[in-house]
Amino acid sequence: MTAVVLLGAVCWHLATLFLVVTPDNPVKNRYAHMINGHVYPEFPQGWQLFAPEPLHENVAIAARVRTAGASGNPRTGQWFNLTAQDIAAVRHNPAPSHAHQNMLRLAWSFYRNSHSRRDAPIGVRGILFGEYVKRIALQRLEGRLSGKRVVAVQVRVTTRPVAPPRWSDRASSAQSARHRTLPWWPVKDRDRRGL
Repeated sequence: MTAVVLLGAVCWHLATLFLVVTPDNPVKNRYAHMINGHVYPEFPQGWQLFAPEPLHENVAIAARVRTAGASGNPRTGQWFNLTAQDIAAVRHNPAPSHAHQNMLRLAWSFYRNSHSRRDAPIGVRGILFGEYVKRIALQRLEGRLSGKRVVAVQVRVTTRPVAPPRWSDRASSAQSARHRTLPWWPVKDRDRRGL
């Protein structure tokens, strides 16, 4: 019985992957919702594996927390560079994992694309991506707090343009480094769950 279930699951998976890359047809159009629900976001097709677009800017993400002191007065901690932590983890490592680095970079990209310049979330996705960035910052800073209770977290992003190589026809950016400091996010008990 288990073999039949596994075989059915594998056939369903392969069929949905096949249908998502085929041209429009009646089967694909009729079951598009089910097919896309299975394939995205876990198995999207992206060509960056074969022809990656070089980064045009370096993004450095830092975070700090506000903790509740023994007297009840809040204390604001120092900025901690999360991007530098990720780079240090892969530098001189013969088999590095870029999972944390990619998670942080994609979380910021999702946040930036789902919020206004005044940091107002655009729809439900904006709220979710704000929570995602907050939880990543909390998770990364948790070990540095020595048991102190965090009441708020703040994220700061510095973006520096990368000059194109000499042989490129891309115009060089005249912009200097841009800084964006997000507002303080309050930290509730549910935010600490699972860290």
